[in-house]
Amino acid sequence: MSGVLQNTKYQNAIDACNSCFEACEYCSTECCLRAEDVKTIVRCIQLCRDCSDMCSLCSHFMSRVSEFSNKTSELCADICDECANECEKFDMDMCKECANTCRACAKECRKVVT
Repeated sequence: MSGVLQNTKYQNAIDACNSCFEACEYCSTECCLRAEDVKTIVRCIQLCRDCSDMCSLCSHFMSRVSEFSNKTSELCADICDECANECEKFDMDMCKECANTCRACAKECRKVVT
């Protein structure tokens, strides 16, 4: 993209966080709308919402090269892993895709920390 400023130091992690944000938003919305018994999937919905918020915050921190980028990236990776673990319990396509996206995000965020 010419003419667009990007933070190359964190760009892969920023992109992964943005993708995860979208996947979690979609998954939590679809789970609310499509689950036969929403009570069985409440934790998945909650974790998707938490993960979505954390990914957004982490992306912001890395984009501005915040001194807290490492800390937020570490927490983001932990939340992504927990969200992925929960999403993997369900047989819906959006949950499986969300879990995969969360795992990829966790991996990229851990690269920032190390």
